[in-house]
This record gives sequence, structure tokens and C-alpha cells, in this order.
Amino acid sequence: MARTAKSTWRWWGDIKATLRALLPLVEEKSNRKFLDKALEHYRDARKGLDDLAKLSDKAIHPQYLAQQISHFAADDAIFTCDVGTPTVWAARYLKMNGKRRLLGSFNHGSMANAMPQALGAQATAPGRQVIAMCGDGGFSMLMGDFLSVVQMKLPIKIVVFNNSVLGFVAMEMKAGGYLTDGTELHDTNFARIAEACGITGIRVEKAADVDGALQRAFSIDGPVLVDVVVAKEELAIPPQIKLEQAKGFSLYMLRAIISGRGDEVIELAKTNWLR
Repeated sequence: MARTAKSTWRWWGDIKATLRALLPLVEEKSNRKFLDKALEHYRDARKGLDDLAKLSDKAIHPQYLAQQISHFAADDAIFTCDVGTPTVWAARYLKMNGKRRLLGSFNHGSMANAMPQALGAQATAPGRQVIAMCGDGGFSMLMGDFLSVVQMKLPIKIVVFNNSVLGFVAMEMKAGGYLTDGTELHDTNFARIAEACGITGIRVEKAADVDGALQRAFSIDGPVLVDVVVAKEELAIPPQIKLEQAKGFSLYMLRAIISGRGDEVIELAKTNWLR
């Protein structure tokens, strides 16, 4: 408890029973100062996030992809997201409306959860649209389950955020000041693998093709895999950057340049700050 936010009081129990016990102790307040401050903070944060999700002619930013998935998805869609950067993009850009559901491995942080969760969700709710937001690393780990999509005739839609890297691991290594050795993945064409399995596969390499690919995928009555080549060096920047993180990134960039990998630093700057 209080793992991600400071708390004064901590209550552990069934939500319904706990709220029933707490509500009689709460006094209604008319002062909106705290609420208005929180709403203003949200508007500022939302604007900053939306600015990062704009269509670009240079690369497909994962923020834009997640935003468009939300835009074209059904009002009662069930989303699943892999651990790592897909969880970040889902949290920041999926618009939930009370009817949509989002499933993930938010406590244990187990990789490769999105596709098997999508299989279970679709089997449980056959009449609803189920969209799995997979990383290429997570999807590769449980690719054997991909055959279950065909075997069980489940019409899930899989969108692979294909950046050819274990993105969140690489980002943590950079923040710690380390070179990202052992995090790169082969540039796999997952759309071709899908076609070989008898599933519709769509490969997207240009940002201008994202909308059409998603619309086509979501309109097909059957399983579809959309393989989207997103920017490799995209950073999921937290709301507040700690001094240790800034020092770590500086050390990483210095080591990268000394090791003859200055092109990584240039691509990092182009992707995140020179859009």
C-alpha cells in the first residue's frame, strides 16, 4: 500500500464494505479549491501528453498509435496491455468511459501477459471487441499461444508495438547510466508470421497508414494482427524526473559516445526532443 503515492491513512478491505464504513464519517465540503487545483493540473498534464501524440512524418510515435487505437475501438472494448511501455501508453492514451475494460499485470509486472489475457477475455465475452496491445518482446515470449487464436477461433485484435527492443528495460538501463547491451531484438515482421498461421496480418511502417490499418483491422470479423513499426528510442518520461535519473541518462550518453554509439544518442534526441 502507498507504493506509488504517499498516504496519511491506509485502509485494507473489500471496497464496498470499506466505503460503507467510511461514508458516514465524511463531511460534505463546499470549498472547491483542492478540486479546482487538481483539475487544472490534469488539464495541463493532458495537454502535454496530447502534444506528444500528434501525427508525424518522421516516425510512428507509440503515443499516437495508442491514441488512435482508443479512437477507433468500440465503446465497450476490452483492452489488454503488455508489461513495459505498452502499459504506459495504455494508461496515458486509452479513454475509458465506464463500459470499457483494461486488463494488465499491474501488480506482478509479468511480461507477455497481453495476448493470453486477450484470449481469456474473448472466450469470456465473445460478443465484445478485445484488443491486445503487445510489445514485440512480450509477444515473442508467448508466441506459441498465437496458434491458440486460430485453434479456438477467437476474433481478438492484436496490435504489436514493434520497436525492436525491450523498451522499458533499455530505458531503465539508460536511467541507471548503463549501455543498453542485450536489449535489442531482431526486426521481425510479425504480420508475415500471422499470415503463415492463417490470421490476417497487417504491417504498418508509415505514420500516415496507421488510421487505415486500424480501421481495417477492427472491421474484420476474425482475428487480426497489426504489426506497427514504432520509434525505437521513444522515452516514457515520468511526470517528475529525479536528479539520479538525470545523472544516469547523462552517464549513459557519455558512455554511448565513448563506445562509438553516438548514433543512439542522436536518434534519442531526434525522437524525443527534435520532433
